[in-house]
Amino acid sequence: MRVFLGMSGGVDSSVSAYLLKQQGHEVIGIYMKNWTKSLPGFECPWRDDLLDAKRVAVQLGIDFRIYDFQKEYKKKVVDYLIDSYKSGLTPNPDIMCNQDIKFGLFADTAFSDGAEAIATGHYARTKDGRLYTAKDKTKDQTYFLYRVGGDVLSRTLFHLGDYTKEEVRQIAEKQKLATASKSESMGICFVGKVDIKEFLKQYIKTKPGKIISNGKEVGKHEGAIFYTIGQRQGLDIGGGLPYYVCGKDVGKNEVYVTRDIDHKDLWAEGVKLTSTHWINTKPNSGEYLVRSRHLGKLVKANYSNNTLKFKTPLRALAPGQSAVMYRGDEVVGGGIISQAI
Repeated sequence: MRVFLGMSGGVDSSVSAYLLKQQGHEVIGIYMKNWTKSLPGFECPWRDDLLDAKRVAVQLGIDFRIYDFQKEYKKKVVDYLIDSYKSGLTPNPDIMCNQDIKFGLFADTAFSDGAEAIATGHYARTKDGRLYTAKDKTKDQTYFLYRVGGDVLSRTLFHLGDYTKEEVRQIAEKQKLATASKSESMGICFVGKVDIKEFLKQYIKTKPGKIISNGKEVGKHEGAIFYTIGQRQGLDIGGGLPYYVCGKDVGKNEVYVTRDIDHKDLWAEGVKLTSTHWINTKPNSGEYLVRSRHLGKLVKANYSNNTLKFKTPLRALAPGQSAVMYRGDEVVGGGIISQAI
């Protein structure tokens, strides 16, 4: 087939390119130019990533193109991130990047340009338009993919789903790919390893406020939007047992903390979902496995009318996060948490 492969300049998409070519596909490597802006003290790595992707394409003898999605990425991902934090939510930009950019805009553009299928370096598996977890459970990325539709998945190839990360590295080293020893990319999707707080400070004006425990001020914070339920690090409150964020009021610019790990506001017996997305069809009411964060523990929950009731309470669930539902190894879909109950 004629396959358009998203190449990020990392080892995963590089090995995907090699595997696709080995299978006899006509591979066109695509670098998505989504973000190029550097921030104070942080140099955006897009130039290096582009060069690495080009090097691998030359090594493998495949065509290479650039798709410039900067305008759309700013609107669909960055603005979503900023607006969510302003509203006091804890969003996941990688999920929206997959929905709107990689499997939205990239897929649409690739198919318009003559692709018969698209591919990426994600650790996941597909079959007949359905999404399944990867062989390597420590690298599985299906949590980030639950908002992709079955129509796109039916024309998507995830070759790394049948490999472990170690095996992928070994293939890259054996083939002497230019990215074989490149470290994994971390941080905000396409932006890089910049600290989320420093990133948001470029777009949101904040002011210090009170950190409150049992009605008493115990410290100061840099802005309530930066904190999320269950957070322990970055509070800078000295002495005694650690504090945990158990709530916040963005309007009052106050953050509420507790030293009680069993505090009722730290635990949820269930969640209400909004903006639900089902990969194929809406699920029936019943029991499913649920993951509330990437690589988080799968827990049993009963689903009914966009509400999940957990078999055992979960800690640190915040509005804006996603809850993803599984039926065995298959991803059913999920939604964004609107309320912990």
